[in-house]
Amino acid sequence: MLRRIIGVALVLQMLCAVALAADPALRDLQAAGLVEPTSLDASLVLDIRYATENNFTGKRVYPSARCFLRADVARRLTAVQAELRGQGLGLKIYDCYRPFSVQEAFWGIMPDERYVGKPERKDGVIVKSSRHNRGAAVDVTLVDAKGKELAMPTGYDDFTEKAHRNSVVATPEARRNSLALERAMQAQGFEPLPTEWWHFDGAGWQGFEPLDLPLPAER
Repeated sequence: MLRRIIGVALVLQMLCAVALAADPALRDLQAAGLVEPTSLDASLVLDIRYATENNFTGKRVYPSARCFLRADVARRLTAVQAELRGQGLGLKIYDCYRPFSVQEAFWGIMPDERYVGKPERKDGVIVKSSRHNRGAAVDVTLVDAKGKELAMPTGYDDFTEKAHRNSVVATPEARRNSLALERAMQAQGFEPLPTEWWHFDGAGWQGFEPLDLPLPAER
């Protein structure tokens, strides 16, 4: 029995090694310390908008609908999910790590620092970036036990003051849901962005360097 278990483990290691070799983008992200939070908690719902045309650019920007975050940020996110699960709720993820080159493209479309972190390079070195480029920010909303989105002040990527956390034009239900999401995220050290109800920076984001590593293909 022990030999059989060891044999299975070796086969799994070989398959993992083959997968990494076949996708250098995945290998590079993992080497940089990024993980997929869904590998820690499969109940997290993904709706990675930039892997679709359903986003403010109207184009598919990412090659895959996968979420990568710094390991500590991912663990904190799964802690939020565990707490929400006890309330019959959960998280849906819109965006996670974003390559710096994508940030540059977004800035070309929406050059407004209230909504898009201004990307800057100096002598080829990234000197200013979004928290998303560090793998330390996540865009999320709340869903019920069946995966249905709860009402929020606006849709995702609404670049108007209606999406601001201090907006008073949302319905009472939407404001309650937004506040519930904010409190759950803050309990695990996430910092809410004032101008976007969906955006949260992970604790210690300053300690992570910005990256311009490409995202891997679909599994």
